[in-house]
This record gives sequence, C-alpha cells and structure tokens, in this order.
Amino acid sequence: MREFMFLIRNQIDHQRAWSPERHQDFLKQCEQYIGRLKANGNLIAAQPLIREGIIIAGVPGAWRDASFPESSEVQVGYYHIRANDLDEAMEIARENPEFAFSTTARIEVRPLKTKEETTTFMYPSKG
Repeated sequence: MREFMFLIRNQIDHQRAWSPERHQDFLKQCEQYIGRLKANGNLIAAQPLIREGIIIAGVPGAWRDASFPESSEVQVGYYHIRANDLDEAMEIARENPEFAFSTTARIEVRPLKTKEETTTFMYPSKG
C-alpha cells in the first residue's frame, strides 16, 4: 500500500453560524469516519488544526512572519492514510464528513514520498 496525505481546507469561519448540536453532529461523524478508516487499516494519523498561528517565510537572516491567516481559506486538518492507489485514496477522501457539513470544503489528496530514489534515504513514518 502507498501513503497519502489529505490536506483538509475550508473557510476559516465556516463553522461560526453552526448550532452546538450541529457542531456535535459533525464531530460524531468525524469520529465514525476515523473509526472506519482505522478498522479498514487505512488510517495512520489524523488531527484537526487550530485556526490560528504564524506564517514564516524568507531566508536565514531575512525572515518574515505574517499574521495568520493571510486569506479566508485555511488548512483545518489532515489525514495520513494508506491506500492501494490514488483512485482509492480519492474514494476515501470523498467520504470525509467535511463535504456533508460544508459547501466550501476542499481536500488535497497527495501521495507521500517515502524514499529518495537517488540516495535510498527512507523518510521516517509511523506507517
């Protein structure tokens, strides 16, 4: 199996108008989704991200830090998963509860490089 990263993106304030009940329903759906991924052997790790932080850019000696976020869309979490191929990873991503609760959700599905071919260096992984 290959490893993939799901980068979950959404509007920073997309949950602002949610009732407490809707928020709890969303969390329960996420817990069930994570449970299915674990039971199927697909999940390596998953975590939401707090919607605050700092963006650092530049080069040594000329660093810049910017207020967070620079735009209204932010990465709200990630999933590190196993799948046979990109098609299976996309199917798994489409089941994510973000899509059922928000019209502005996007998931970037990216294969992970686990080894450098020219040096045979293996990147550390929980997988």
